[in-house]
Amino acid sequence: EVQVVESGGGLVQPGGSLRLSCVAAGFTFSMSTMNWVRQAPGKGLEWVSNINSDGLRTYVDSVKGRFTISRDNVKNTVYLQMNGLKEDDAGVYYCVPGYYNRDSRIDQPPSQGTQVTVAS
Repeated sequence: EVQVVESGGGLVQPGGSLRLSCVAAGFTFSMSTMNWVRQAPGKGLEWVSNINSDGLRTYVDSVKGRFTISRDNVKNTVYLQMNGLKEDDAGVYYCVPGYYNRDSRIDQPPSQGTQVTVAS
């Protein structure tokens, strides 16, 4: 059974930073592309970033230069370092295994996600 647990969210002022973590189990993590997606209040899911098994990273344009995705295949963990946070970055962040991009239709993840709030 695929399981992921996200953590690291919180309340941060505009311009601040957070580091999200996602621990995964139940599948071959090292061979999987891992994604971060987010859902702002009242809006649909938005793909944010992914990292493939070779470490290749892609990002939605709105976070390029501010967010960095990384992975640790020994710990079965994917991270999202978020710097220069803006109010538009607020929402629930989920990690999702598989290949997705900005044009993908993403089903509601079964995991809890982690809440990011950006406010002064």
